[in-house]
Amino acid sequence: MLTAFSGGDIRSAEAPLLDAGQGDALMQRAAHGLFGVALGLLREAGRGTYGATAVVLAGSGNNGADALYAGERLLRRGVGATAILTGDRVHAAALEAFTQAGGTSVRLADAPDIAALAAHAASADVLLDGILGTGASGGLRGPSADFVRAFDAAAGPRAARSTLVVACDLPSGIGVDTGRVDGPVLAADATVTFGAAKPGLLIGDGAVAAGELNVVDIGLDLSGFPPAARTLEGSDAAALLRLPGTHDQKYSRGVLGVAAGSARYPGAAALAVGAALATGVGMVRYLGPEAVAALVHQRNPEVVASTGPIAEAQSQAWLVGPGAVDDDDQRLRAVDAMASGLPVVVDAGALAAVPARVGPQVVLTPHAGELRELLAARGVDTERSEIEADPAHFARQAADITGATVLLKGYTSVVAAPSGALFVQADATPWLSTAGSGDTLSGIIGALAATLAEDDGAAGRVGVAPADLWAAIAAAGALIHGRAGRRAARSGPVVVSDLPGPIRAVVADLVEERRLAASP
Repeated sequence: MLTAFSGGDIRSAEAPLLDAGQGDALMQRAAHGLFGVALGLLREAGRGTYGATAVVLAGSGNNGADALYAGERLLRRGVGATAILTGDRVHAAALEAFTQAGGTSVRLADAPDIAALAAHAASADVLLDGILGTGASGGLRGPSADFVRAFDAAAGPRAARSTLVVACDLPSGIGVDTGRVDGPVLAADATVTFGAAKPGLLIGDGAVAAGELNVVDIGLDLSGFPPAARTLEGSDAAALLRLPGTHDQKYSRGVLGVAAGSARYPGAAALAVGAALATGVGMVRYLGPEAVAALVHQRNPEVVASTGPIAEAQSQAWLVGPGAVDDDDQRLRAVDAMASGLPVVVDAGALAAVPARVGPQVVLTPHAGELRELLAARGVDTERSEIEADPAHFARQAADITGATVLLKGYTSVVAAPSGALFVQADATPWLSTAGSGDTLSGIIGALAATLAEDDGAAGRVGVAPADLWAAIAAAGALIHGRAGRRAARSGPVVVSDLPGPIRAVVADLVEERRLAASP
């Protein structure tokens, strides 16, 4: 599990080492990690070192010094390097080391033509971004902001530019704890962060700007600090899978009740059911219109269907809402499911039926627009753009207000537990941005909830508090969904109705990973 800590906690963990006079040692460890990633990217690009060129953007803080020391190491490998000093001061020892190794420097404030300087940077093989660090507040301002705009204009979009941008600790311009981007940001091909990941590198626009994330251990003791965010890895999702045993039967493997679909949107039920079965569950009970049940049965004849109420369909968990629009019976089923005390995944058409307070076993899966409506109904007025800019804040706010676990869908899926715990998953591909994708995600989470509803050891296996199990389940669902989308995208655009095959393949991979981890 990847664990992120706030910028303030990272600085607090550094303080005893700095007080003990180990500041230079910390800096050298960070610089060596930054140098190693930059060198690796150059080699992967087939450019080598001799004859290559580098530009170091060095701000006033320790990040600027880290970048200069990494630049010194590149110089000693035969890379020609220039430092652009973006702040009003510079770490003197780091600049001296850089200069002694053969580097040249220029102060951004003294540059007669920022556009020309940016064009020079855009022609380099590698650029080290050490403008801002974890202590900075707000985005880039003044000449630094002008330089980044000019660099982007000269270099072009990240996917097309030739310069490899490596961020030192975090891309300059993102919120360290939020991932929020206000103004220009220097999007990186790779970010080398020190001590531990920071939440802003995992969330929203910050995660997009960070590129490939590399965490360098510089010897910080973070054991006394609570994680600000966590990301499940494959082994964590594998630990949450409940594997069938020799004494299992369909009921003990978990029964998921699904009240989804309507005359207007019948396909949503079929998509959700197909994804749930592909994830692995003992039985799916479908409740809804007969015409929708017939469509479900065309693809999955094993589903048990009826038009009855929630109380007459015994299940371990419920999925309500996908496609359930303008259907009073489905709305009533959603209300009854949430009142049952069982785990319930609530999506789309059922979000408006969420009562004032529920428990953490109720998992809401809105996108930003739906979350805006849910919050507005509770007296919190905001805009969709604000939610998209700071998804962790609004997901946590919704979890606090409702008592539910909230999965806010997006490029990075943010899962907030009522306890304050936060999970962030960036497993998806943009190809999953298509109609019906959310229905499959809810089906995956519903299946996991049904299989784990009576599994007392699940929280311990994944290493979370029992109160946060439902958030971990939602995060695991986002991981499986994202990986399935990536697998499907290998063959071209994702067709959501075909996702059950890739979902089954991803689950099989996770089962094998768990088996190998358990092997002596």
